[in-house]
Amino acid sequence: MPKSGKIPKATITRLSIYDRQLELLEFDGYRVVSSEKLAWLCQVNSAQVRKDLGYFGEFGIRGVGYDVIDLQAQIKEILAINRNWNLGMVGIGKLGSALIQHHNFSARGFKCVAAFDNAPDKIGKRHPSGLMIRNIDELREAVRELDVEIGVITTPASAAQRVADLLLEAHVNAILNFSPTRIRVPECCLVEHIDFTVMLDVLVYKFHHEARGMLADRAMSRIAIEEQAH
Repeated sequence: MPKSGKIPKATITRLSIYDRQLELLEFDGYRVVSSEKLAWLCQVNSAQVRKDLGYFGEFGIRGVGYDVIDLQAQIKEILAINRNWNLGMVGIGKLGSALIQHHNFSARGFKCVAAFDNAPDKIGKRHPSGLMIRNIDELREAVRELDVEIGVITTPASAAQRVADLLLEAHVNAILNFSPTRIRVPECCLVEHIDFTVMLDVLVYKFHHEARGMLADRAMSRIAIEEQAH
């Protein structure tokens, strides 16, 4: 449990990144890692690593570093990913179908146990993953039967709110929304929105206003060096 107050969302995001890097370090045979090395791998500074971990207690040994396996286990417990979570995928188009088969979901303990759609040509068909595609009208029953804990929405924007409402009525209070619209949920429920076009907007903004300037500076420096060489 955190030592104090509400934890910043950015800290939770970085903990997930630390966990992935620790997994890679363990795979490469590392048993101890310094905050400096972990920070470098995660592209943050070491003070940030120590601050993020400090929300949850004391980790590592001063002057030695962190035990890779132990810290990994501690972070997984903090993030509650030291257990499996059952997902229900709603909207079995290209994106939903791809996510069901994404190996990283199952590898990290997120198991898709149910698939739903409202298209007659899909309902009752078996998905390549082995799941039977159910009618969206069966959602409440399937949630109870299969203990679905997290709903994943990959429908068109026009259907997303209705699907969210159905999930909430079925007592699925954690939703990952891939549809290109914001859904409204009560304060008791949690929703994370993933809109690839928003991410592209951010990327293009940074490229246009920041990266292009840095590239231009590098080009000018290279030209100056070449001129001096001649």
